[in-house]
Amino acid sequence: MVLLVIYMNYFVYILKSSINNDIYIGSTENIEKRLKSHNLGKVKSTKGYRPWILLEVQKFETRIKAMMQEKFLKNHQQKEAIKRKYNLI
Repeated sequence: MVLLVIYMNYFVYILKSSINNDIYIGSTENIEKRLKSHNLGKVKSTKGYRPWILLEVQKFETRIKAMMQEKFLKNHQQKEAIKRKYNLI
């Protein structure tokens, strides 16, 4: 018997709005597809701030780890640190 284990990659990404320099933090299995969805206006929360520029991607082996990192980055202090890192304040 052969056990086949498939590892998926999950990503946390940070986007910057070209309209108002706001940032958006999310997670996905497919960065290219997700960025395209944001820029085509298919994501309700980001539709009005298009176009979006990809600033950063972090890779994780599990969805849980990616979601934990996404939640951590979305707290106020971390969002402010990200804005400082990219000179958006």
